[in-house]
Amino acid sequence: MKKISKAVSLLGLLFILISGTIDLDDLFNYENQNIPSYITKDNTPVSNQIVNQITTLGRVLFYDKNLSENNTIACASCHQQAFAFSDPLTSSVGLNGGNTGRHSMRLVNSRFSNEENFFWDERAANLENQVTQPIQDHIEMGFSGTNGDPDFNDLITKLSAIDYYQILFEFSYGNSSIDEDKIQRALAQFIRSIQSFDSKFDEGFVQSPNLNAPFPNFTPQENLGKQLFLNPPPNGGAGCVGCHAPPEFDIDPNTLNNGVIGVIGNSSEIDVNNTRSPSLRDIVNPDGSLNGPMMHDGSMTTLLEVIEHYNTIPNNPDNTNLDNRLQGPGNQTQQLNLTNNEKNALEAFLKTLTGSDIYTNEKWSNPFDEEGNISIVGGQLSTNENSFEKSIIVFPNPIETDMNIQLENGKYRVLIYNVKGKMVSENKIFGNEILNLETLTKGIYLLLIKDVESSKVYKKKFIKL
Repeated sequence: MKKISKAVSLLGLLFILISGTIDLDDLFNYENQNIPSYITKDNTPVSNQIVNQITTLGRVLFYDKNLSENNTIACASCHQQAFAFSDPLTSSVGLNGGNTGRHSMRLVNSRFSNEENFFWDERAANLENQVTQPIQDHIEMGFSGTNGDPDFNDLITKLSAIDYYQILFEFSYGNSSIDEDKIQRALAQFIRSIQSFDSKFDEGFVQSPNLNAPFPNFTPQENLGKQLFLNPPPNGGAGCVGCHAPPEFDIDPNTLNNGVIGVIGNSSEIDVNNTRSPSLRDIVNPDGSLNGPMMHDGSMTTLLEVIEHYNTIPNNPDNTNLDNRLQGPGNQTQQLNLTNNEKNALEAFLKTLTGSDIYTNEKWSNPFDEEGNISIVGGQLSTNENSFEKSIIVFPNPIETDMNIQLENGKYRVLIYNVKGKMVSENKIFGNEILNLETLTKGIYLLLIKDVESSKVYKKKFIKL
């Protein structure tokens, strides 16, 4: 029992040490994720294709609170993995407790859309342009250069002084200099990597690629909802497909306002400029609960409420920007006259668009540990290079106090580096040796043994408990 307990304890310590670590020799595969062949829409620019190194940097930037002026807010504060990268709150809490003017849009499948513009009102020409605007917002992250805020150049100075960014920018771009373009490219790559194609809908579409045919894995209610989604109103359908075409379920770039014109926290104002929406995928969690309120003003808190809105579009004379697909005959607004059974069927179908992987996959998770720290290993401290021709044994790993090195007689330099590339120990040995490393703090290190005569090098990572 004691041996089992000790093993479990050791595994727990190893987990604690490795959490909050980016291994540059073992990156997540963002470049070649499995994208179904039936997914054809992609707004990725040729100049910013996804590569593992830059997307890894983007993941760190996305979760780093250092990107806010007072180190309290990250991109992930308002776009949380547990909610398909949205916010359960109507308006997100920004710097110093201020609130955003619109609900934080879900980021899932942002890449898979013909629409290139971003934000609800499409004011950003592309995702690259969008990702740094919240950083430069006085309320959201505070590097606005207005109202006494520092500006974006101050953020660059701040990030340039952080050790792990010196390593990550060098690793990603070939030099450690930081500018807005590099930050934009990295954040955009990470967001475009966030994808969800493991839903019940995807399973059915693979089994039966004809959208108009019943899916064998659907219930009768879900198949009815699918037909209502696809069929236009004159044929007894809801016509949702007119603006949200499957299988991506993205927003048509030509859509205008959808009849929701509210402003968060101000009932006397209207906002008719919101013409974009996120993908309809992952509106709900795998358990069926909503991933936050819906619409730009967060005014709808159930799927049936959304369906009822489209069933009877409000006739608001102040809305000069209503999409013509939501207008009925005689200059009246859309009246679908759906039955309760049909509304419930539409709701059931929309829930089939939810996957599960996006909510738990580590490659989109927070890379920082519970204390907000992160370690970078590998890359410039790579252990892949091993040009030693002599037999060598190093044990144990992890170590508590002593490290045993066994190799044939010769002249060697033994160097130990921490994760920041700083040498913390140097010894000369001539054969078998026991090194006492009791003074090293807990963490991950690189052992480097150099053969003085041949200049051959042996590298090995080890953990100090």
